[in-house]
Amino acid sequence: MCSKIRAIDLNRLSYNTAFYIQQKLFAKVQQESSNSGPNYLLFVEHEPVYTIGIRSKQYSDKKFQEKLQKLGADFSITNRGGLITFHGHGQLVVYPIVNLKNFPIIKTSVKKFVCQLESTIIDVCDDFGIKAARLDGYPGVWVDSERKIAALGIHCSRYVTMHGVAINCNVNLGWFDHIVPCGIENKSITSISNELHKNISIDQVKPLFLKHFCNQLECKIEKH
Repeated sequence: MCSKIRAIDLNRLSYNTAFYIQQKLFAKVQQESSNSGPNYLLFVEHEPVYTIGIRSKQYSDKKFQEKLQKLGADFSITNRGGLITFHGHGQLVVYPIVNLKNFPIIKTSVKKFVCQLESTIIDVCDDFGIKAARLDGYPGVWVDSERKIAALGIHCSRYVTMHGVAINCNVNLGWFDHIVPCGIENKSITSISNELHKNISIDQVKPLFLKHFCNQLECKIEKH
């Protein structure tokens, strides 16, 4: 049986507002544990914000946070995996709030789920003629093993996931100059627009992500 997922476009929201929505849906999915229960895919573009994951104690210094906030960005501590990163205008953020038990291809494996998310992004990049790939030992999706084009970090409890991926479409890459993205030294950040030397908007990427996500997880969109 093909699993169904509800795609919801939140448009542009602050990180904290989107996180609140995530938490509400996360609790809803956990409460409905049957195979026919709801699964959600949230699309959002955040107001400028730097976020840190549960392993980012070195970035909890108040002076460091204030320095970033003076740039015009918010600062949030989250319960996702991964280290520090940036979200902002021109970056497509996708939050799958799903019960892994609803997707037979995943077989309740968080590792497999992460792999499918990476494959989805790789397929999107391929649609634009960009050869992207995984990089052993480093999370996310990369171009030429040097330039990170998408970040990934999830939280999973009782087989239900939240948080997700961030794909750089036409984001201002200068925001990343003030941090060591995801704690990875000697690597750079890129975007689809930067690789192609032309403007590629979030709206151009959304439908491609949705198509490839459904293909990778063998699910279909639930109309509501």
